Amino acid sequence: MLDNHKIAEFIANKRKELGMTQAEVAQRLNVSFQAVSKWENGTLPNVEMLVELAALLGISVDELLAGRELGDEKFSYSRAGVDISYTDAMKKEMAAYLHTDNPRVLNGLGPFASLYDISFPEIKNPVLVLKSEEPGSKQKLAMEYGYSESVCHDMINHLVNDIAVMGAKPLAVLDTIVCGNAEKETIKSFVKGISEACRENECVLVGGETSIQPNVVDNGVYILTSNIAGIVSKENIIDGSSIEEGDTVLAVSSNGLHTNGYSLVRLLMDKMPQMKLDKIDGETFIEQIMKPHTPYYRAVKNIFGISGVHGMAHITGGGIEGNLCRIIPDGLCAEIDLAKLKPLPVFSYIQKMGNIDTKEMLSTFNCGVGLNIVVSGECKNGVIDKINKYCNCYEIGVIGRGGAKVVFRNTVNW
Repeated sequence: MLDNHKIAEFIANKRKELGMTQAEVAQRLNVSFQAVSKWENGTLPNVEMLVELAALLGISVDELLAGRELGDEKFSYSRAGVDISYTDAMKKEMAAYLHTDNPRVLNGLGPFASLYDISFPEIKNPVLVLKSEEPGSKQKLAMEYGYSESVCHDMINHLVNDIAVMGAKPLAVLDTIVCGNAEKETIKSFVKGISEACRENECVLVGGETSIQPNVVDNGVYILTSNIAGIVSKENIIDGSSIEEGDTVLAVSSNGLHTNGYSLVRLLMDKMPQMKLDKIDGETFIEQIMKPHTPYYRAVKNIFGISGVHGMAHITGGGIEGNLCRIIPDGLCAEIDLAKLKPLPVFSYIQKMGNIDTKEMLSTFNCGVGLNIVVSGECKNGVIDKINKYCNCYEIGVIGRGGAKVVFRNTVNW
């Protein structure tokens, strides 16, 4: 338990030892004189000021919150690079982003684990759908170019899309942030981005883990991962098993690279630094490639339960061929007409700048297709109309018979 009076007295004494007035402390920290006066009268500084005030007074955050100098009396976690008092205070600020009015969330920040009520009387045979995800090497560019909050939307949108294509409703997300040192504003932007992305996908961030690992992870490096639980009635699972010869393959547009192909893109940027500021459709290359992964749940939930929807594939690493094949039954083949593909300008630019052949482009990037939906001929037009309310949806292929599960016809018009 923090002793506010002891902390206030300690702050005042350390200030006086250093020969500083309250006004001088206020000037050094760029705060009001009244703020410093409140600190010395029992009001704790917010977490944003803890590190700066401790540094100014020549003490650790642990010492400030303990209200005394620890000196060399013992080794501590703080001296090893992990300041528990600071991280605990930081977690209190995170709580604002974890707050939810969802009655299924039975506890908040603090307990050892999160509790989520999965009672769904309307679902006769409930099946949990579980998935883990991370935003790949895109997070390196995100930190370099100031997209720390945006890349959290990438991660959650990708995560939700992966379970939505199986017909699942997203429920709850747990995140993990691994770093060498916890910078308050960065952690805050991550939690804010993740919680907002969850709300946009009609699920909730119920908790997670921030793991500070000095000397294991370099300072300034952050590694993000997340896990989701969704739910679907067993009889409504969409897994491709009902796909039949003669079904239509639809394409649902992406908005760019989403979260795949960034290792190749970074290689091109290293070789041709001028790419970063080249304009594509009025936006710089960096702006184009850092667009958050398209969220598809609100679009596809409108086709859940339609009997003619036989399969959906989220097009990520491996492209159309590497993902659509995962839902095609043995003996059937998705024949994709590449002449119907609508590659976005950013892909045409990458293909031209890197002199990348079409086969490599198709196996590395989504090339403008974020989802494939396999439907019967009878429901094709209805599904296209429903998806078009959110994203461009168009016919790209047909299901036939064959040994290969996906074959390409014709060529891409870059």
